[in-house]
Amino acid sequence: MLDDLREQADNIFLEDDQPEEDALAPEGERLFLGMTAVQRFVIAVMLFLMICILGSFCLLITERIYPPLL
Repeated sequence: MLDDLREQADNIFLEDDQPEEDALAPEGERLFLGMTAVQRFVIAVMLFLMICILGSFCLLITERIYPPLL
């Protein structure tokens, strides 16, 4: 009786392994929002620079910092 249960349990695990191998097929390059890695990097750098510039302007407007030439 226990031998039958062990054989059934072993068969279940063997059957589950086969579909996983099919799921690991290579897909090629993954795209996020239809962009390549270089395009995403350029967008990230542009966003970073915009935040730095806007932050600097906010500090100038609130007079937390002063430009050295004025």
